[in-house]
Amino acid sequence: MGGSNKQRRLGGFRSTLFVYALVALENMAFLANAVSLYTYFFGYMNFSLTKSANTLTNYTGTAFLLSLFGGFISDTYLSRFKTAILFGGFEVLGYALLTAQAHFEQLRPTPCKDIIANILNQCEKSTSNQEALLLAGLYLVALGTSGIKAAVPALGADQFDEKDPKEAIKVPTYFNFLLSSITFGAIIGVTFVVWINQNEGWDLAFGICFLAIILGIVFLVMGNSVYRHNVPQGSPYIHIVQVLVVAVRNRNLPLPEMTEDLHEIHDEEANMHREILPRTDQFKFLDRAAILRTTTQHTKPWRLCTVTQVEETKIIVRMLPIILSTIFMNTCLAQLQTFSVQQSTTMDPYLGSFKVPGPSLPVIPFVAMFLLLPVYEYVFVPVVRKFTGIPTGIRQLQRIGVGLFLSIISMVVAGLVETRRLRVARDNNMLDSPFPLPMSVFWLGYQYAIFGVADMFTLVGMLDFFYAESSANLKSLGTAISWCSFAFGYYTSTVVVNIVNKVSGGWFASNNLNRDKLNYFYYLLAGLSVLNFGVYLLCASWYKYKVVGLKEIENDQIEKIQKSTESTPTI
Repeated sequence: MGGSNKQRRLGGFRSTLFVYALVALENMAFLANAVSLYTYFFGYMNFSLTKSANTLTNYTGTAFLLSLFGGFISDTYLSRFKTAILFGGFEVLGYALLTAQAHFEQLRPTPCKDIIANILNQCEKSTSNQEALLLAGLYLVALGTSGIKAAVPALGADQFDEKDPKEAIKVPTYFNFLLSSITFGAIIGVTFVVWINQNEGWDLAFGICFLAIILGIVFLVMGNSVYRHNVPQGSPYIHIVQVLVVAVRNRNLPLPEMTEDLHEIHDEEANMHREILPRTDQFKFLDRAAILRTTTQHTKPWRLCTVTQVEETKIIVRMLPIILSTIFMNTCLAQLQTFSVQQSTTMDPYLGSFKVPGPSLPVIPFVAMFLLLPVYEYVFVPVVRKFTGIPTGIRQLQRIGVGLFLSIISMVVAGLVETRRLRVARDNNMLDSPFPLPMSVFWLGYQYAIFGVADMFTLVGMLDFFYAESSANLKSLGTAISWCSFAFGYYTSTVVVNIVNKVSGGWFASNNLNRDKLNYFYYLLAGLSVLNFGVYLLCASWYKYKVVGLKEIENDQIEKIQKSTESTPTI
């Protein structure tokens, strides 16, 4: 009895407070650098414009892509809590190296303050050792943040028991508050930390990031006694490969008509806390991995898999079209962190007497998200729930779809604003002028704000979707998959820019935004986003939500859940 009371005292929203603290501090550091490192590479490491942009997008993309590795470690070897602590240590070390390099002049070239001189290749270039130190610091930060991004959101969601409907319904609310924490940290990062690196020095800014991660880890450790901890259940990657290998081996065997004839673990002791996934009709070829031929197969995982293992693999396969169709939105996001920041350097940066740093413009979408998230949670969801009957108002895939549609609007607006900026430059004979145009930098706020609302729908929808749809031993991997959309979006950005520049005959060839055709590029992104949105609608309509059968749930209850799932539109 005492043990059950103790279990009830664990978890819940009070446990997630420590998660929110780490997420806010970590994203304060990460996003402040994501929007401003371009100026560090160009103005302090004396990289070219192209090398600065590519170094930034490669670093950011790698940080998100490595979350797959963090998710693997979390699901296979360590708990989510231990994974966050370990990878947090890598991030601390990375910021320490960056702080040292920014502080000691002998570790970097003499900063090139003259933009024109750098463009003309007249500044001192960084040595191979200096670049190696920079990349070591950057990619230690990338490795560290990848583990935190994979493990910490899932750790917070673990504080709600999915087997209890009253607790399970709180998970979407948790993810909304998680995004609020991300945006709060981002607001501080792209204003305060960016102002520090622009006015007080990069060594101080990196030092603040160093201290922020240490403080975030301390907060996470403080909540250890009230967390519900996951137990790693083996490598999800190996389980998936086993299913694929066994299915191929059994490709010539006939499938049994009855699901009961396929292999599943039925031992009551073994299944007490185990999630059981009922068989689904999609990808029947994979069901061959669970065909039982001899009794000795039970101890040979490369000869026989359970129905649950097969269904876990089917879930990942079903998720792939969803994740692929969200990548292009993040390709558009990358433009707001590169080209839009460059646009800001050509525009009037003053708000009254205060000069707004160009890298601080992303505060606009973060503020939009931070203000609208409570409205979404406490106004939109209750109102829409009355019409849809869905506890979360709309389902995860519908939420993602809304965000993708809004990203199209953002790109159209970006094209219109850039067209106006070019007209102002032409009308004032300032095409080659180094001085700011008589056009406020806050014109860029429209595209930023719309994309911020789009991100509010899509990011939370993705995190909730991949966590909810992943099986119990794939939760961190599911969270990591959602971050991978950002990774491939940033990598795709570099490819798209290079291809468009070559095919178009040089929309970006002049190295001068006032003579380039950035507005055409934004319109092209909008058109491609429309096509991508159409693909997403097809993928989302085809997707079948996961149905969980636990040992405690009777067959008739499972049938009711299945009928409810099938009758509810997915998009």
